Amino acid sequence: MASSDKTGSFSTTKWLAVVGIGADGVAGLGDHAKTIIAEAELVFGGQRHLDMVAPLMTGSAAPWPAPFDSEMKAVIRERGRKVCVLASGDPFNHGVGTTLTRYVDPAEMIVIPAPSSFSLAAARLGWALNEVETISLHGRAIERIRPLLHHGRRILALTSDGAAPADIAKLLADSGFSSSAFTVLERLGAQDERILSHRAGAIGDQRFADLNIVAIEVVAGPGAQVLPLGFGLPDDLFAHDGQITKREIRAATLSALAPQRGQLLWDIGAGSGSVSIEWMLAHPSMRSIAIEHHPERARRISENAKRLGVPDLKIVECPAPAALDGLEQPEAIFIGGGGSRDGILDHAAKALRAGGRLVANAVTLEMEAALLAFHGRFGGDLLRISISRAEPVGQMSGWRPAMPVTQLIWVKP
Repeated sequence: MASSDKTGSFSTTKWLAVVGIGADGVAGLGDHAKTIIAEAELVFGGQRHLDMVAPLMTGSAAPWPAPFDSEMKAVIRERGRKVCVLASGDPFNHGVGTTLTRYVDPAEMIVIPAPSSFSLAAARLGWALNEVETISLHGRAIERIRPLLHHGRRILALTSDGAAPADIAKLLADSGFSSSAFTVLERLGAQDERILSHRAGAIGDQRFADLNIVAIEVVAGPGAQVLPLGFGLPDDLFAHDGQITKREIRAATLSALAPQRGQLLWDIGAGSGSVSIEWMLAHPSMRSIAIEHHPERARRISENAKRLGVPDLKIVECPAPAALDGLEQPEAIFIGGGGSRDGILDHAAKALRAGGRLVANAVTLEMEAALLAFHGRFGGDLLRISISRAEPVGQMSGWRPAMPVTQLIWVKP
């Protein structure tokens, strides 16, 4: 095991230093960080950070390229030299440190973090950081905040630029959360930091400093579109043309799929995308590929995914089984509409990872026959799910049954 060097500078084994720096620049750095920067032969960072530490540097400055190189090739090429990378705040809290460790062994690194924007914001507001939802919207769709909007919760959101707070406030207002307390914290740690508080519905088109974090105390107004935890979102949250796995069947389907963190789902014949969307809402690490050959439905899936907070849902607009070739191997597969086509069940079963789960629903006799044939060859569990809803019958009410669903659940050996 490599020995720990908590206080040392560069060495033959530790060639790369990652130094967190706040908006207060050099004034906020400790002696160790200042020594590291002074000793570095090459210092990488954004131009703003490089300008801050220029009085300390004896080596060469290397501004990040545009567009940003996520593979860190320029840094890796300098292995063996004394290299310093400047990062905003905590390099391992939505920072460049997590990118670097994909390519550099942590044993080769010296890391000196500074307080993160989340830590500084919680300190200014007096919020317990461990009880707050935190999310980075830097360079990401602001709709990712949607699943966090639950009444009474507190959220800290790191944004991309000065226009982002107004965009987030509009999203809240449009979704029924306009009364939420909305605080914008600008340039935290700098001498000119500023904290401005409003209600989300009163932000309008204001612009703020590009370095900002948004703090939200969520208030759900009447009719607010809250996305509840668990499975079975109301059908009317999804735009659809009737091709949707209905709420009760969807809840049973997702329970059968048994999602686990970090897993990938293939949603074959995705329709409205409801199964994929709820799969991804289960945890931020979840991923899904929605396969839908109908162009208008594919467009609706994209709109539904963005509006409901999972804009990273991948959509493949192509009929199965041809659409499945070349896709990343999944841990789970759901087959809905179009599942009766020849070869889809067998193709899906072959593609599934060992230990993965295949769930297929049938409402037609043809699809049911395909499930029965598959079950006869490979086993699994078969269920018949029947739902009835109370509806008016003249002046009274009665039960109106929906079409029964036959469900196959199969775990690949």
